[in-house]
Amino acid sequence: MAENPPASARVETFSNAHDFQIGVQNNHIVHRNQYISNDQATLIQLLQPILDASHTRDREKSPPNSACFPGTRIDVIRTIVAWADSSLLWNTHVLWLYGFVGCGKSAIALQIALIFEGRKRLVGSYFFFRNTGDRSRMTRFATTLACQLAAAIPEATPFIERALKTGPGLLQWNLAAQLRHLVYEPFKAAVWSGRLLWTTLLNGPFLIVIDGLDECEDRRDVEAFIDDMLDFFKKNPFVPLRFLITSRVEQHIQGHLGRDQVRFENLVNHCSRNDIDIFMRACFEAEQQRNPVIKAYIRTHGDWPAKKDRDRLVNHIGGSFIFASALFKYIVDPTATDAPMDRLPHTLNMNPGLNTLYAETLSRSQHLPHFHGIISTLALTFEPLSIIGIAELLGIESFEVVRVLVDLQAIIHIPGTDDLPVTMCHTSLRDFLKTKSPPSYHLHLAYRCYTLHAEQPDTAAALYSIRYFAEHIQKQLACLPPTVQGPISRFPQTLDALYAHILAKSENDPHFPDIISTIVLLRRPCLVSRISQLLGIETSKVVRFLVNLQPIITIPDTDDLPVTMCHISVRQFLTTESRSGRFFISPSYHLTLSYKYFNLNLEWLPSPTPSSPVVIRSIECRYESLSHWENFLKTISEPTVYDELDQLTDRPSQTSSYRHIFSFTRLFLWAFQGGDHGPGQILLTLTRCIESLALALECDHAPVKWLQSPSFDEHTTSSGVNTNSLGFLKVHQEQAMALQQNVQRVEAAITAKGLSHLLEHSWNPNVDTIRMDSLLSRWTVMDAFLLLKWIAAHAQAGMNPVRPGVAHALGLDIAIVSRGSHKVDIIIRPYTQPPAT
Repeated sequence: MAENPPASARVETFSNAHDFQIGVQNNHIVHRNQYISNDQATLIQLLQPILDASHTRDREKSPPNSACFPGTRIDVIRTIVAWADSSLLWNTHVLWLYGFVGCGKSAIALQIALIFEGRKRLVGSYFFFRNTGDRSRMTRFATTLACQLAAAIPEATPFIERALKTGPGLLQWNLAAQLRHLVYEPFKAAVWSGRLLWTTLLNGPFLIVIDGLDECEDRRDVEAFIDDMLDFFKKNPFVPLRFLITSRVEQHIQGHLGRDQVRFENLVNHCSRNDIDIFMRACFEAEQQRNPVIKAYIRTHGDWPAKKDRDRLVNHIGGSFIFASALFKYIVDPTATDAPMDRLPHTLNMNPGLNTLYAETLSRSQHLPHFHGIISTLALTFEPLSIIGIAELLGIESFEVVRVLVDLQAIIHIPGTDDLPVTMCHTSLRDFLKTKSPPSYHLHLAYRCYTLHAEQPDTAAALYSIRYFAEHIQKQLACLPPTVQGPISRFPQTLDALYAHILAKSENDPHFPDIISTIVLLRRPCLVSRISQLLGIETSKVVRFLVNLQPIITIPDTDDLPVTMCHISVRQFLTTESRSGRFFISPSYHLTLSYKYFNLNLEWLPSPTPSSPVVIRSIECRYESLSHWENFLKTISEPTVYDELDQLTDRPSQTSSYRHIFSFTRLFLWAFQGGDHGPGQILLTLTRCIESLALALECDHAPVKWLQSPSFDEHTTSSGVNTNSLGFLKVHQEQAMALQQNVQRVEAAITAKGLSHLLEHSWNPNVDTIRMDSLLSRWTVMDAFLLLKWIAAHAQAGMNPVRPGVAHALGLDIAIVSRGSHKVDIIIRPYTQPPAT
């Protein structure tokens, strides 16, 4: 492995294509003498591949920056090429090259990709690298390979396009499905359909190179990729395609690759001492030519290093090229105060391994200001930042970052300009630094992300902060032990202050309570467009509101993805009154959501066909409305109420279109059909009934249909009120007033909507007896409301002028007196304590 591979190895293409543009009428060069059509450019635009994931990336900007040093790795490269060229009749479709940290897997993968690109048999390559955004995930793995496939084998393009047309949601499908429809099947179809079949018969199968699979953070997707790939080859044993996969030995990889379908190559068996010797000799010879100190030493003392010292150094290194490279940089570091000749003996006395070298190198800058902050930022950020980006994120000057990093160039790559990313010599350095960086530093980075987003929204570091604020919060919370102790115990309070600070920016927006309550209380995340429909707010205003909350709310890049919260801790904060204070979201807002969904359902109710999308949306709204109504019922202070309601035998089935709308009668039945219910339960239940009706009437549409329709016609035909039920209710003055005010609120809403005729009824609330239908199947919502109105009037009339604040005990005696056609008299009279016996 070497820092600077020969010029012939430098390729400035993207998976066999370069200089492509999107949306213009130009052709684009491929393989230096072929062209990519505008249709393929459109495909690139649609698939959105990762441009720096292939072997053709700029390795200075997109690590790993490793390539085989000339004259090394000959044996293992010859072995892999022979396998790739062999017939499928007697060799596997997959070869797994594995080995320890720094043994040169990525360099070999690069060399193999270059060889087969030159032979025009490379379908694509993907180089994973930890903490580099999407390149450390599987999110765009399939689309990137598909785009490379289209560039390398144009015959596959129509099959990819067909897959996208026949599966409109394909780009949101799972990884295995995407790979099958965008890579495996298009390749198979292209090969069997034309000239490629003869090409493979004459020259051998095509190859895909996957490097650093252990660097991918999505472990389950890695397992799914391996399983599906092997399953495809099992069902298609003669498809001329092979995979070279390199990685460290990780259980989730080894456990799935450990099959007869995979050939194993342990790179340790190919680590040649001679390769390390060639590399080190070339490095020292090049340094001798440019270093005047070494030149002067050689003139006086002869060769340096002496052969015996170089042999000891090679033996000390073992088979790790990354260790060899880092050790050499450490020896000849131009910023060191001592000469290379003095550092070589010290190096020979180091304990073997990268950790010792890392610790020794880092100690050189440990005394400088901001050292710990800069190193922790390098270790814990989720993608590499430039020197300027690190400085902006930490709120320090760029020169202070450079001052710390300049002495660490043996293990950290410092770019030539301040706006290119700072990268590490190997991911093992990040692992080492994470053991030294306190997990609580994620909280500091989260705070800095928010501050930067608020104060400097247009900087590159601000873009990082928007994208990764939530990730730092998640990492911080994951680090909290079951019983937090010490300084970490202050974290929840600090997080609460941060959330409150973010929310305060938007609390004066008139839509603040509705939008934030909706996002928090919805049963599942929904689209921006649905939030807009549900609340009757323009989509642009919803988006504009959410932009200010980006640190805690994730706004999707496309219209078909939902709005989500960055972490469950946001919901916990907003639904815990003791933590969120004025930002507290009461669960009673479920009632609002219930009727918002009901109102939305009214828009979609008329439908031409039973199976139309409109009907499906209407059913969804009914279900959501019912779900939020039941969540609202659970907010009643005494939890037994909801359980008892749910056990009533005379309730509508789960499929009832308007089950929640008719809960007035259901609650009334529960309250007075028997059972030992406390006065507080009954009063609160009646209050909820009237509040719910008031809110329903205040929806945009006048719900005349459900106000006048029988409630249980489809489900109940003979259920009546119990003839021997007797309930007693003691009402306080403020409770009686609240009941009456809610009744007045309903009547005002009915009048405002021109529905005053619904209040005309034969009942007279000034007398003690009312006559009504005993069958619930014939009750309307207005029947239930008028009865509740009568109860409220009696409660207010029963207030005790002698004892302010307390009303007389109100007794409700419900008895069926046959009047014909199932009519009953309902008598409401003041309760008097029976005389003692």
